Amino acid sequence: MLAELDQLRAQAETDLAGVQSALELDTARVRFLGRQGALAQLGERMKSLAKEERPAAGKKLNEVRTAVTAAFESAAQRFAARAEAGALAGVDVTLPGTPVLPAGALHPLTQLQDRAVQIFRRMGFALADGPDVDDEFHCFDALNTPPDHPARNEQDTFYLPDGRLLRTHTSTVQIRTMETQPPPVRVISPGAAYRRDEVDATHLAQFNQMEGLVVDEGVTVADLKGTLEFFFRELFGAKTAVRFRPHFFPFTEPSFEVDLKSPALRGGERWLEICGCGMVDPAVFQRVNGSRGDQAYDAEKYTGYAFGFGLERLAMILLELPDIRLLIENDVRFLGQFR
Repeated sequence: MLAELDQLRAQAETDLAGVQSALELDTARVRFLGRQGALAQLGERMKSLAKEERPAAGKKLNEVRTAVTAAFESAAQRFAARAEAGALAGVDVTLPGTPVLPAGALHPLTQLQDRAVQIFRRMGFALADGPDVDDEFHCFDALNTPPDHPARNEQDTFYLPDGRLLRTHTSTVQIRTMETQPPPVRVISPGAAYRRDEVDATHLAQFNQMEGLVVDEGVTVADLKGTLEFFFRELFGAKTAVRFRPHFFPFTEPSFEVDLKSPALRGGERWLEICGCGMVDPAVFQRVNGSRGDQAYDAEKYTGYAFGFGLERLAMILLELPDIRLLIENDVRFLGQFR
């Protein structure tokens, strides 16, 4: 049997070295190493050997199996190398490689919003959100806006057939927050607003607002001024000057327009109107209490302030953009400047 094993080893090594195709290689594997192959058959014959012959025969069988397996693996590697060489044969290594596209980046409006949110978070504000499609109560009635107010005209607001509308400001989120949360409240509500404006260099029908609301005991105009002054100086630089001018909004009393003058803004020493704000009108608290069915927002106990500004206007000033439509045209040549 030892001689047969030596003969089988020589035959297998010769046959595996001479195979010319993957099919021949697999056929040789089955013939020598398969479950019914030559090595398996010789292994079965071990049972018929004399007891003293089995150790030598078993040792020789393992040596032959190892040698035949190595020969098969060598032949397989040879075919794999040949296949790889064939695949690369048609590759022109002198051709330029596929260009690596530059990594994307956040839209400049998103960058500005994230920066604003970070500043307000440092002052303890939480984020609040609400639906873009809302009703007249949350958009107008609860905000002390009378039925004959121009903002409620169909020429100014997008109304839906069922009577709902696209919110004209994110102040709706302030009302919804107060309906679900008793004082104290300290939130900001960034999001989209919609108005029937003609789209031109300074107006869009859809734009982004950042509004804030604070309600607590003892809140004063000084708190409002301190918050906005801190925010705008963090955003535009320590040399930013902030000016408050009396104004009128239905939902705040007193109300103010906020002007800024900063080296970081276009125009340098020119005052720019940037924000509307004021102390929450007690009538708003009454509307919220009526919606809640309690007196959680007691105007004798709680006061508050609210503010809001457009992110597109801030972006136009900061980036010195001549046309607001640049922010919505998705021209990568323009957006690529703000990576």
